[in-house]
Amino acid sequence: MENLLEVRDLRKSFGATEVLKGVNFTMRRGDVVSIIGSSGSGKTTLLRCVNLLEEFQGGSIHIDGKPVGYVDDNGRRRRLSEREIARGRAETGMAFQQFNLFPHLTAAGNIMLGLTKVKKLGKAEAGGIAETWLKRVGLEGREDHYPGQLSGGQQQRVAIARAVAMEPKLMLFDEVTSALDPELVSEVLQTVKDLAQDGMTMLLVTHEMRFARDVSSKVVFMSEGRIAEEGDPKTMFADPQTERLREFLSSSVF
Repeated sequence: MENLLEVRDLRKSFGATEVLKGVNFTMRRGDVVSIIGSSGSGKTTLLRCVNLLEEFQGGSIHIDGKPVGYVDDNGRRRRLSEREIARGRAETGMAFQQFNLFPHLTAAGNIMLGLTKVKKLGKAEAGGIAETWLKRVGLEGREDHYPGQLSGGQQQRVAIARAVAMEPKLMLFDEVTSALDPELVSEVLQTVKDLAQDGMTMLLVTHEMRFARDVSSKVVFMSEGRIAEEGDPKTMFADPQTERLREFLSSSVF
């Protein structure tokens, strides 16, 4: 199996502050990779670089063999055209901390928007796909509900359904439970677990340590802009090899 995602020597700075300091890792199709680490370690920045929501200053990212954002052109770094970037971004889906649903559209309408505007599907076909995905995330019968009529957990599940309905090769999750009340967290995590069991390739930034341990095929621990440790989650959680990971896990809630 060839790698679906390859990140090589990735470097990202905000002004004079270097946030990513040469990050390297790979993912294969069907992998579920959780990125863990303390606040400020570069987790979300790494995730946002993967689909170029953040520009990066060095290194390379490839999804299914295609470059993200930049190519090497005779030894010079050249930014891809906006059309090429948009085409590459369509290879990924993303669910954010905030749900980012359109308040004036129903649950089905939010999912249909990308299908009709980007994929150019007819309304009937898009509506059928929306209905199917709402059922998959446990929201059958909520097709005509507006975001304001849904709980936070339900809104997040609509946001996830909206992203996966576009059939991305790689799904990105950025702390999708952090804005939820504790009693709503489990329903969203169950949705992500179901997608993992279906074989979807997923890269997640999460502070849910039990979820990372039990569902991931690999865990990446970041510290100060670098990958400090990575590997099999059960092995890493039971026997961390670095002092930094031991300290992090000892202060985490399971």
